[in-house]
Amino acid sequence: MAATRLRPPEGLEFEAWLVARESALQRTAHLLTGDVHAAQDLVQTTLAKLYLRWDRIRLADNVDAYARKALVNEFRSAWRRPVRRAEQVVERVPDRPTPEAPAYDGSREAVWRFVSGLPPKQRAVIVLRFYEQLTETEIADLMGISVGTVKSQSSRALAALRARLPDHPEISGEEAGR
Repeated sequence: MAATRLRPPEGLEFEAWLVARESALQRTAHLLTGDVHAAQDLVQTTLAKLYLRWDRIRLADNVDAYARKALVNEFRSAWRRPVRRAEQVVERVPDRPTPEAPAYDGSREAVWRFVSGLPPKQRAVIVLRFYEQLTETEIADLMGISVGTVKSQSSRALAALRARLPDHPEISGEEAGR
């Protein structure tokens, strides 16, 4: 099936939407994937699919929500594919197990390093809930899962983050002033 080019008014409308929203999609994709290059690939694939259907998508009630859902669906499809990572050669095997992650250094970047280490489904729920500030119902609808699954994935992710970041006041439940 050959891709059809949009007629000029629709093409200009897509370009205007793209200029306004691409950076937000890039940020969300980066948080979902934990990798700049994977995020760029994810956004490009999503935008290509949106472009091909723009004549219908532009009529949607909320184009941004449609685009976010397309981005999350593409991310979900990617995490279900067999992983094709390069093998890593280990020169020296340590005598003792090494900690999974470095200690919390008090920075926001450290929190996102830990979030990027979560399993993809948990990471997606955390990003959508706390970064995109969606409700559990919106996340369930967006990801095609039940509200109960959103709650359980969020609970597991937060428990893992609490275990890794026991000193973080917002995650541990303690107030910063104590």
